[in-house]
Amino acid sequence: MKFHTRKWVKPEDLNPNGTLFGGRLLQWIDEEVALYAIIQLEIPRTVTKFMSEIDFVSSARQGDIIEIGIDVVKFGRTSITLGCKVRNKLTRKDIITIDKIIMVSLDDEGNPVPHGKTKIEYVKDRLEKK
Repeated sequence: MKFHTRKWVKPEDLNPNGTLFGGRLLQWIDEEVALYAIIQLEIPRTVTKFMSEIDFVSSARQGDIIEIGIDVVKFGRTSITLGCKVRNKLTRKDIITIDKIIMVSLDDEGNPVPHGKTKIEYVKDRLEKK
């Protein structure tokens, strides 16, 4: 799994227990997988359709640094399915694993649209093709 992003846990990210608020973490995850899917599929109108079970196994505290990792599980005709793992960089503990996040590409009317992708592409490879 490639870890694409790091986030620093700040006071505004905490719940009343003094640990990372789960809603904030899910916001970060949703944003990261959306960016990843949009870049992979090259369709800016790509949205979250589904997230599998969410099970918080540990947390983070103020000042901790977390990492968000994303893997492609499969390409569909109009979708991309991703896996995600978040870990605490300082304690080295996993925080959450989401096995399946489905992102769907949409046309201007909000209908699913085929993206034509079948494998991971890297920006550097796209630039070399031009």
